[in-house]
Amino acid sequence: MNKPSALLAASLAALSSAHAAPCPGNADALGTARVLDVDVAAMPRVGRKQFPQTLPLKPKEVVLTFDDGPWPATTERVLDTLKAECVRATFFLIGRNALARPALAQRELADGHTVAYHSFSHPMLDHMAQAAAQSDIERGFAAVDAALYGSAATHPPATAFFRFPYFASTPPLLDWLERRHMVVFGADLWASDWNPMTPEQELALILGRVEETQGGIVLLHDTKAQTAAMLPAFLRALKARGFSIVDVVDASARPRTQ
Repeated sequence: MNKPSALLAASLAALSSAHAAPCPGNADALGTARVLDVDVAAMPRVGRKQFPQTLPLKPKEVVLTFDDGPWPATTERVLDTLKAECVRATFFLIGRNALARPALAQRELADGHTVAYHSFSHPMLDHMAQAAAQSDIERGFAAVDAALYGSAATHPPATAFFRFPYFASTPPLLDWLERRHMVVFGADLWASDWNPMTPEQELALILGRVEETQGGIVLLHDTKAQTAAMLPAFLRALKARGFSIVDVVDASARPRTQ
């Protein structure tokens, strides 16, 4: 292929990846605009609320992330909403919750979402001895993989993404996870949905923050009824305001070794 043809092909590929595919049954869906490969070598830690760098997002690009599930009723409602809008998100699962509700964890994966890790028991890992903290994280890896695949030993890890409960990291744990080829996610903004509020109050809060930051990694909780109720209006508001959704995926399925 000559140089002009190669440039044209690259331009067309970039253009096609920048626009969401049609959404069955919803011609006006928000959709997922593009997929972003995340590599631990380039981005071992992301999210400006915790770290100096974040994902290489364009203005008005949003990455949706949900913590602490899967949970009865609320996770199902969140998944139904995302499916109706053809939006993909990343779910950071607590290991014990995944083992208790494997069908929901499996649905997240089947629906095309990224399934990631959030420890086994959601402790304050920075208040624990290093060995105990590592053990809870490892147990969380194994529990999520077992919930997804049945026999985790015969399958690769679900992904290489991890988020600390309460963002309670320590330098030794961060270094250990980087050696394990894990990308640690913080966030760029959040809905503060751990606080009691109405869906309308949460919507106003998160929209104000998204407008202020012009996008970024958004932290929500699929365990919260108010968030599940708020989500349809939030996605519609993002579309109306010209925001787009980016799906983040593991750039390389490296095994967790070292």
